[in-house]
Amino acid sequence: MSDISAKGASVPGATAGSRKNPYVYFITALAALGGLLFGYDTGVISGALLYINQDFHPSAFLAGLIVSAISIGSLVGALTSGALSDVVGRKKMVIVASIVFGIGALATAFSPDTVFLIITRFVLGYAVGCASVTIPPYIAEVAPTQVRGLLVSLYQLAITIGILCAYLINFAFSGSGNWHIMLGLAVIPALILFIGMLFVPESPRWFIGRNRVETARLVLQRVRGTADVEDEIREIQTMERQEQGGFRDLFSPWVRPMLIVGLLLGFFGPAAGINAIIYFAPTLFTSIGLGNAASLLTTVGVGVINVLMTVIGMLIIDKVGRRSLLIFGLAWVVLSLIVLSLVFMVPGLASSLPILPVICVLVYIAAFAISVDMVVFLIPAEIFPLKIRGVAMSSSMVVNQVTNFVVSLTFLTLLQSLGQAGTFWIYTVISVLFLGFTIAMIPETRGRSLEEIQASLHHRSSRA
Repeated sequence: MSDISAKGASVPGATAGSRKNPYVYFITALAALGGLLFGYDTGVISGALLYINQDFHPSAFLAGLIVSAISIGSLVGALTSGALSDVVGRKKMVIVASIVFGIGALATAFSPDTVFLIITRFVLGYAVGCASVTIPPYIAEVAPTQVRGLLVSLYQLAITIGILCAYLINFAFSGSGNWHIMLGLAVIPALILFIGMLFVPESPRWFIGRNRVETARLVLQRVRGTADVEDEIREIQTMERQEQGGFRDLFSPWVRPMLIVGLLLGFFGPAAGINAIIYFAPTLFTSIGLGNAASLLTTVGVGVINVLMTVIGMLIIDKVGRRSLLIFGLAWVVLSLIVLSLVFMVPGLASSLPILPVICVLVYIAAFAISVDMVVFLIPAEIFPLKIRGVAMSSSMVVNQVTNFVVSLTFLTLLQSLGQAGTFWIYTVISVLFLGFTIAMIPETRGRSLEEIQASLHHRSSRA
């Protein structure tokens, strides 16, 4: 295993132009397997829980912990992995995540009781948190500026594909009810991720941060497909000299605007209710009168729409821009939630015409996938300064997972206490606030290098 796989000015396997260099796409696709594992372990529990309940008979509270334990583990993973990735490198932390994913998948599959299952879901959560704060920055730091949005968005695409795979596996094993296989199959992509990461380079920006300029040069030559990378190296070095890294800098005036954006993105993403749908879609669909089979099939439809709209978002995000896409998507999120809430307010309408809430949910998923899911990891990976990118991403991820935990733990309780209409009106209000925050505070980062983005935000904060 080595940090680089090319030596000298001649770059084996390189092609003309960094945008067309297949090597950088290979690295991105491989690293994005961490997103697939994230999505699979998130989605698989929705179907597996039906059969886990039959075997272990957990209380409602313990069943909620089985679902949400992964979010608690993500907090620990996010809190520890970001700072560690700044010290030991992004690549090594992705390898750690792959190992924990594999161990967690096998452990959950062979869980003998509810408590052990909750513990192992917590372990999987650690891998989720670790992957979420290291893989997007790793991809952003390797990717060429022109296609950085597309490549970082591969991580989100992989999450949606993982969720869809989980829904399909749940449906495939619904006859046998074998939840052990449902949970254990995640070991396969975990093994592929582990082996593949042994043979890809570390982030060149991380090398420059450690004064290993020659190693960074060789990596950049390989991933850019050209020997002429001196301008990019000088740009990174310039930003390195201007930055003073450390946890204390998270609260300095020049970082504050970036931190506020990152933290609020981490909050609003899950607070708008997306994971309530992902985790509890079958429960929601059965509550409007669909049978179990119809609910599972409709849930697969949710997964398909999620993937398709993520692909479309990936293809246009570097053309229309992050901010514009987010505003467009959030407008449709708000509209779909308003209509869904109104449908639930009319007694008997949802059960007599279940197609109405189903359409609203599908529009909501489509709008969320093409916009919010595109930027919730991308923008923080772009705006945070290099020396604190790991710890700053951890902060954003912590907020994200705390909010996700609260949403997943309270959704069923909200349905029981406030009803369907009241629950979705709450998500509507949050989404309206999300839209206002986007218009007021989200910067446009399309077509700009990471160093240009940071310089612009630094200059803006110094004038404030």
